[in-house]
Amino acid sequence: MGHLSKAAAGLTLATALLGASAASQATIVQFQTVMGDFEVNLYDETTPETVANFLAYVEAGAYSDSFMHRSVPGFIVQGGGFSFDQEEDKFSVIEANDPVQNEPLLSNQRGTIAVAKTNAGPSTGTNQWFFNLDDNSGNLDSQNGGFTVFGEVTGNGMAIIDAIAELRTEDFSASSAAFAEFPLRNFTDEDLANQTTITEDHIVLVQNIVVLDAAVDTAADLDPMPTTRDDNEPDNGGNNGGSGGGGGGSVSWLMLLGLLGAGIARRVSRQR
Repeated sequence: MGHLSKAAAGLTLATALLGASAASQATIVQFQTVMGDFEVNLYDETTPETVANFLAYVEAGAYSDSFMHRSVPGFIVQGGGFSFDQEEDKFSVIEANDPVQNEPLLSNQRGTIAVAKTNAGPSTGTNQWFFNLDDNSGNLDSQNGGFTVFGEVTGNGMAIIDAIAELRTEDFSASSAAFAEFPLRNFTDEDLANQTTITEDHIVLVQNIVVLDAAVDTAADLDPMPTTRDDNEPDNGGNNGGSGGGGGGSVSWLMLLGLLGAGIARRVSRQR
């Protein structure tokens, strides 16, 4: 099945399930990627506002043909902010809804998914999310009001995410601060020297995110760790997780002009 057909089928499934169980929302979703498919169990009872926000983008098909745009080995892999038009070979910003209320109740442990946000304040998350590759609680549970964890990867899903984290990254920050640590597939030193245009063959495409199980009790056997945040202590500055240039679809269209049409390879410089 082609990417667009697969996305359309997934969206139909997601819409049907959400319509059948609107009150419960969905608790298990599947990420369909070019690196493999994996499941994420959402904490809809613990972080209801955040899960509802995420599912609104899923139901709208906003994540169809999106891609991972940031990878920091041993830290996070981030996506949800940008999509790729395969017919036009163009990148675009995913339109963001209103920010969601911060719900920093759970800890940023390895294998969890959390909301990316800007440095402007705790409740600035919109469409972007990231997967924690390690125990990031010492930083992300406290920084900027704490990053909201709203689900966890199940099964062998982390093997796929770890494989994404092992890909080479390049620095495209001359075009956008969000692309300073951009993961690439099938991209060699020769491609870099030849300024090869980045296509769908190089990006970590998320073909779609679909709802698999809309039952309310799918997280009953999970035991997420509570946040380590101490409200009496100041925010931990540390590594900025999903903040800053990667947060909330905040990259302007002017920054993306260099990416559209010609691709991003002409502005690449080797990451040191």
